[in-house]
Amino acid sequence: MPTIVIDGYKFRFYSLDGSEPPHVHVLHGENEARVWLQPIAVAHNYGYHHAELNRILKLTRQNQAELLEAWNVYFSR
Repeated sequence: MPTIVIDGYKFRFYSLDGSEPPHVHVLHGENEARVWLQPIAVAHNYGYHHAELNRILKLTRQNQAELLEAWNVYFSR
């Protein structure tokens, strides 16, 4: 499963995710958020507080092109 580490957060997607719109699972410790990549939005949040979620969204925006490219390469789109 492709994983891109950005500022200590693991941005990851899974092979079963290919039938869904582009998104990443953002993991740090016990917490996980699922973030859509187009447009960037939180789909699910498990454990992150509001300020940390905002940081994750900012990191996702800053790295959106790289994350989308990795998604498209992995799922051959």
